[in-house]
Amino acid sequence: MSAPPGLDLITRVRGVRGAMLVSADDGIVVAEQLMEGIKGGAVAALAASLAGRLRRAMEAAGTGTSVFWHLQAEQGALLVVPGANSAGSILVVAVAEPDVNIGLVRLELLRVAETRLQDRCWPSPAFPARST
Repeated sequence: MSAPPGLDLITRVRGVRGAMLVSADDGIVVAEQLMEGIKGGAVAALAASLAGRLRRAMEAAGTGTSVFWHLQAEQGALLVVPGANSAGSILVVAVAEPDVNIGLVRLELLRVAETRLQDRCWPSPAFPARST
């Protein structure tokens, strides 16, 4: 699976072990750039499941949609930015070490979500652009 332009912006940050584009609807990996040993399918399924639950909870609370979320665990972190509306339901996901610079990763995730996904600069014949 080839990585679209932009995932390298995320993975070049020290402490990032991988970056992915994930379908929020079904947890399918659209594109990935992962280090050895990271189970992309499992990370994608987790991110999509959490995105759905978080979206419903935020709607119920009346807080609007999420812009960025960060889950910290003992051995690492999961950082996620939902794609812009024109990108459909794509999540930009990073898997990182516990001591990663969260702010820098967040900036790169947002940059990919806002620029790369709007331009649809990834090779994905299996995921054609949605008509609006």
